[in-house]
Amino acid sequence: MTSEPTTAPAASPAPRGAFAPARRPSRAVLRAEARLFLREPGNFFWIAVFPPGLLTILGLIPTFREPSPDLGGLRLIETYVPVTVLVALIVAGVQALPPVITGYRERGILRRMSATPVRPSALLFAQMGLHGVAALVSALLSLAIGRLAYDVRLPEQIAGYLLALLLAAAASLAMGALVAAFSPTAKIATAVGSAVFLPMMFAAGVWLPVQAMPDALATVVGLLPFGAAAEALGRATGGSWPDWSSLGILALWAIALTGAATRWFRWQ
Repeated sequence: MTSEPTTAPAASPAPRGAFAPARRPSRAVLRAEARLFLREPGNFFWIAVFPPGLLTILGLIPTFREPSPDLGGLRLIETYVPVTVLVALIVAGVQALPPVITGYRERGILRRMSATPVRPSALLFAQMGLHGVAALVSALLSLAIGRLAYDVRLPEQIAGYLLALLLAAAASLAMGALVAAFSPTAKIATAVGSAVFLPMMFAAGVWLPVQAMPDALATVVGLLPFGAAAEALGRATGGSWPDWSSLGILALWAIALTGAATRWFRWQ
């Protein structure tokens, strides 16, 4: 005698919003970190206010508003708009971000978070997102000041400009995460960030625009993330698609730095 085959009851579909609880801790962390970020305006000032302010001051210098034969007829102020955009990214990535993360680790906050539903990675991504948004706000302010105050044309190749900007932001924030990975304390993170800050500022063209550098120096600088970013942003501003070599260098730096930070980062 054979028994009739039985079928297992069909699994009921997951109720609407079943995955919401998994997302709520990350959202709560983001909201909390955003409040703290705005409550302590020091980082926001140096990221979002200082670079546009620097551009405003430079534009008041008469020689910066005159065409330069060494720059192919461009005015210095036109070359410094993408530079100040990059300064915001550098400050956000290597100066502002690492001390915050290492400070949390130093005070045991990350270790305590590991025992809760909130993962420490949520804190890292929240901080990277907040610092990245502040840098983008700074970029918009620099572009607006350049256009309204000094008649600097806006980027003509918008898609290429945005792509270069996002790749530069990814490289900068990954560089900051890598600094935090190797820095046991906030003081050391600040010191290491300062050591990285100056050469990256030079590569971005703060003291000498990349367009005015000797060919050999410009070639070396173009292999660095912010040298490649300065070249890419400059070409996009002029209406040309950024060189794929510059975009490729930016992408490689972003991938390599992200991989290194992920490999060596420790939550405790």
